Amino acid sequence: MPHGQRIAEFLLSIGAVRLQPNDPFIWASGIKSPVYCDNRMIYSHPEARNFVVDALASRVRSLHIEADVIAGTATAAIGWAALVADRLHLPFIYVRSKPKEHGAKKRIEGDLQPGRHVVVIEDLISTAGSSISTVEALRDEGQASVSDIVSIFSYGFDAAHEAAVCSNIHLHPLTSLATLLTVAVEQARINPEDVDMIRSFAEEPQEWARKMGL
Repeated sequence: MPHGQRIAEFLLSIGAVRLQPNDPFIWASGIKSPVYCDNRMIYSHPEARNFVVDALASRVRSLHIEADVIAGTATAAIGWAALVADRLHLPFIYVRSKPKEHGAKKRIEGDLQPGRHVVVIEDLISTAGSSISTVEALRDEGQASVSDIVSIFSYGFDAAHEAAVCSNIHLHPLTSLATLLTVAVEQARINPEDVDMIRSFAEEPQEWARKMGL
């Protein structure tokens, strides 16, 4: 079974993903979404956790450039990146969302030598704003080479793709909203008629709720 499908099954079975097309969630950004994904739930389920770490590590090994260092984006991806780095026997660092207000006032935590090729691990990608910010910190503050972000889940927003292209970054999600919806229908977790409604969210996340009358 492909990694993407199995991970989607785990996300649904442990309640890490919830689908509510008619009663949307409100994100911190104000966007109303029919999907809520909390990958932190996976940490509490050993079988799912081990499968995800193996899949992340496998994807890192398959990249076009060999990784020297694994980086996690604070805070959600710190644990995943540390587990992947341990699995691959590679150095681990993490990147703060903003510089510390004391001490060295840096964003990068850990020992990162200039010129290293860093692979960024993310738990999920929506607009990719925090991911690209992490890449910029690694390139500017860390003088690192960064070309790839490996994530557990992606909503598949056009904004994420465009941001990645502009920053010369390749996105490698293990599973996607499209795969999740396929599995959810197979498991009778949502009605087939709701699929198009949820898919349209990925196409226009900012306007989706208004167009749906929600």
